[in-house]
Amino acid sequence: MKDKIIKLKVVCPACKGTGIYVGMAEKDGAGVICYKCEGTGCYEYEYKYKEFAGRKKIKGIKRVFAGNPGIGIGEGNGYKLKDFGGMPFKEWEEGKPFPEKSEMRKFTCPAWFYQTVDYKKKPDWKECWETLGSTFSHCPYFKHKEKCWERWDKEQKDTPDET
Repeated sequence: MKDKIIKLKVVCPACKGTGIYVGMAEKDGAGVICYKCEGTGCYEYEYKYKEFAGRKKIKGIKRVFAGNPGIGIGEGNGYKLKDFGGMPFKEWEEGKPFPEKSEMRKFTCPAWFYQTVDYKKKPDWKECWETLGSTFSHCPYFKHKEKCWERWDKEQKDTPDET
């Protein structure tokens, strides 16, 4: 498929359309011809793209995860992909939603996981604020993160769906 091109003439972002650039080195009324628009004040923006015709196939993927908060995901050291949560690729490809408890629960707490994956779902618990500025894994509750997940699950059940 051939690339499509969008060409726009826009106000130069470097000189704000003046054609004269004043940076930190130009003082006392000095200005230089703008490097970006060559003094015209007009920047010709060109964007090349391929028109979307549907999601392409990908090979070799067995499992899909909602996101990754910085955990090395892979098999080995006694772990299987399933240990990291997620869902089978085939189910994702069929459009199924992520099942309950498919987060990286063995490795993260709800605050850590949802800070990256879906910030609206990140818990705003007083206990989390106690370790503000520290890493999640240094939280005094982290070694018992399964209790945090239990609390998170309960709160999700008690919260009506906003859709």
